[in-house]
Amino acid sequence: MKHARLVWKNLTRNKRRSILTVLSVGVALFLFAALQSVLTALDATSEVGSESRLITRNATGIVFPLPEAYTQRLRAVDGVEAVSWANWFGGTYIDSRNYFAQFAVDEETFFSMYPEIQIAPAQLDAFNGEKSGTIVGQGLMERFGWSLGQTIVLQGTIFPGDWEFVIRGVYEPDNPSFGDENMYFHYDYLFENSGESATPGWFIVRPSDPNLATEVAARIDGSFENSSDPTQTETEKAFQAGFVTMWGNVGFLVRAIGTAVFFAILLVAANTMMMSSRERINEVAVLKTLGFRDGLLSRLVVAESLAISVVGGVLGLAAASVMLANNEMLGSILPGYTVLPSTMLQGLAIAVVLGLISGFVPAREAARLSVVDALRRVA
Repeated sequence: MKHARLVWKNLTRNKRRSILTVLSVGVALFLFAALQSVLTALDATSEVGSESRLITRNATGIVFPLPEAYTQRLRAVDGVEAVSWANWFGGTYIDSRNYFAQFAVDEETFFSMYPEIQIAPAQLDAFNGEKSGTIVGQGLMERFGWSLGQTIVLQGTIFPGDWEFVIRGVYEPDNPSFGDENMYFHYDYLFENSGESATPGWFIVRPSDPNLATEVAARIDGSFENSSDPTQTETEKAFQAGFVTMWGNVGFLVRAIGTAVFFAILLVAANTMMMSSRERINEVAVLKTLGFRDGLLSRLVVAESLAISVVGGVLGLAAASVMLANNEMLGSILPGYTVLPSTMLQGLAIAVVLGLISGFVPAREAARLSVVDALRRVA
């Protein structure tokens, strides 16, 4: 207990320096939690896709649509059980900062393809009965304060003009990573009001036997190989993973930034501890004269360093868990974005390692310093 009081006295000797060091460690661990959570959210998103559904898109790129006439040809492929399609809308609600995904879908086939989307049957019937109807996620309802039956207006970007939609259903996903901030509306509504210029962006195909998905994908691409719009078909899981790779080597970038931040803060913390130790050289000599052993003095110095880094780490991680978990913009871009308990534990481990490393050099100097040399020095 008396040793703990001694550590506390040393930490509060220069309050400003201690506080600034704690805050610098806190900022570093906040950034670590934010960047690591991006990786975990991306990994979770890439795992959402099903291996039992196939996505057929234009081989040239996802931004190039496919003819709607492909629907019947896809249904005729051996091993195909069901076919649906969707299109990206890309509208703006009031302000461009209010980002969320909007999809025009074939209402007769789409929702049966996705049992993950939980909708009350009565609401689905109401949606099917109104061409301008839409189904939105519970997250969007809470984010914008919408209600069933409300009319909302989106400003089209890909398809210009003001588009009115009536909220007829609210869905909740059975997996948080699927996201509850999507909007679905009738493809026919898009087709008719775009001057019949809209065509499917991609097709969703359900094989009759999920174990033969690879073979079915090869048959589909083979049947369109010599057409004007050749296709690329892959499992939905691979399709989702492809979107993640479009971000580039995010993992390398995040880890590189995290490593740079770690060493920068390590230098700051180590420098702080060395300054503190140099200021107390004479005191170390006195403590040794009073019978304090080298090992105990080393542990006291390391304890100071650990206290600074752990307190800063806890503050930074706590701030990240509160601020990032409720961030609407991040949640809309990366469904399921949150600071996981595993990330918190990793952050605490980093804080402990940071404290041990930054306290090692001054602790060794304190242990090796002789009483005579210490008393001759001027702090």
